[in-house]
Amino acid sequence: MDSVTATGPMHNDCDTQTSSFWSWWPSWRPTSMSLLKTVESKILAYIQNDLWARFVTLPSKDRIWTLTITNKTIPNTLDTQGHKTPLVMVHGFGGGVGLWIRNLDALSRSRPVYAFDLLGFGRSSRPHFPSDAEKAEEQFVSSIEEWRQSVGLENMILLGHSLGGYLATSYAIQHPSRVSHLILVDPWGFPERQKVNNQTQAGQTQGSEVKRPSIPHWVKAVVSIMSFFNPLAVIRAAGPWGPGLVNRFRPDFQRKFEDLFEDDTMTQYIYHCNAQTPSGEVGFRAMSESLGWAKRPMLQRVHLLPPSMPVTMLYGARSWMDSSSGDSVVHIRGQANTSVFLISNASHHVYADQPEEFNRVVENICRSVN
Repeated sequence: MDSVTATGPMHNDCDTQTSSFWSWWPSWRPTSMSLLKTVESKILAYIQNDLWARFVTLPSKDRIWTLTITNKTIPNTLDTQGHKTPLVMVHGFGGGVGLWIRNLDALSRSRPVYAFDLLGFGRSSRPHFPSDAEKAEEQFVSSIEEWRQSVGLENMILLGHSLGGYLATSYAIQHPSRVSHLILVDPWGFPERQKVNNQTQAGQTQGSEVKRPSIPHWVKAVVSIMSFFNPLAVIRAAGPWGPGLVNRFRPDFQRKFEDLFEDDTMTQYIYHCNAQTPSGEVGFRAMSESLGWAKRPMLQRVHLLPPSMPVTMLYGARSWMDSSSGDSVVHIRGQANTSVFLISNASHHVYADQPEEFNRVVENICRSVN
């Protein structure tokens, strides 16, 4: 199937002019949707269960790149009537379906698993996003609901990582009847910036024994330019040096998957996902303020989730993401239907750092849903 092309103009996007300037020189930026498709195919070849990969067309004509994985030993698992509630997985900022490669087979053993590239990311369409935070968030959430309707799911176990966790929560607030269980993995955008600073200072003053790792240098490098450019503009502006930058600043991605790929397959995947025309990151930039905090922190709205909706929050014990937001959610919602887990020896990308433990925890959660 041919790869999708970007649609709509990009406004308020400093590196769009750079993109237009170099458009006459194809070799300047060594990427294309075709190259992304090729490297992704190499990754997905490791899936052992039945895989159905296709574009799902929305009413807006945007297309969402979608994977459906089912256990080949269970007949008719795509017939959701009379079968278990499917698990839907939403990746984080700058990611795509390929990053779930360590999880898709294990999690699809007992129920269908769906994974898709968020609108504006990966191989999905790359439309214009508004500069208003609320409107940008709504565009993401609306695309998820339109995707659900197009696929034909009545309800789902919804799992989101990082930015995907923020959007999954927003979706669950707006469409609670469609979410049987909400799983948030190191979610972005929950705390209010001032409260985080106060908590950090208090912890330092009291000499707290639990010390979260400091924010990685690559994160500081990214956020330092966010006020002026889109977060990943430097990758595109670097042209032929872009892949090298990804290898240099994100060598962890190669290490996380080195037993599957001895070469730079995963860093190439990250590069090709993010060297395309910026779109989803324009929406992310609209929703975030200085240093990457959310303009509309989710802790201010989490009380809008139905009290009866089970919510599980998974954090990497070594992640730079502050897990105290999970404790705040428990306090706001009560302990009855809210749980927080720390996964040892895992950083922000919990699902790749400790895939066996991550898969075990998620499988246990899924067993609680018919």
